Amino acid sequence: FAVNSIKATYEKYPKTGPILPAMGYGAAQTKDLEATINASDVDMVIIGTPIDLTRIIQINKPAQRVRYELQEIGQPTLEDVLMKKFGKKK
Repeated sequence: FAVNSIKATYEKYPKTGPILPAMGYGAAQTKDLEATINASDVDMVIIGTPIDLTRIIQINKPAQRVRYELQEIGQPTLEDVLMKKFGKKK
């Protein structure tokens, strides 16, 4: 169901799983995002982006915007995980 730039993102990052990444908000990217969301077989779209997607694209299924805040409660921390994956600070 993914189209164009969204399909390319899934091909480049196959471990993305069921999360639909918004890789940018340019005209072509938002068009691809809208087409992909509307072609998906889901009951509801949970929007966890910093912007309200419903202001820039038309979604043809129920959608709910959510907010989240990271609260680290143990080890490893987010910093630990990122450092392990991407390397040391410079």
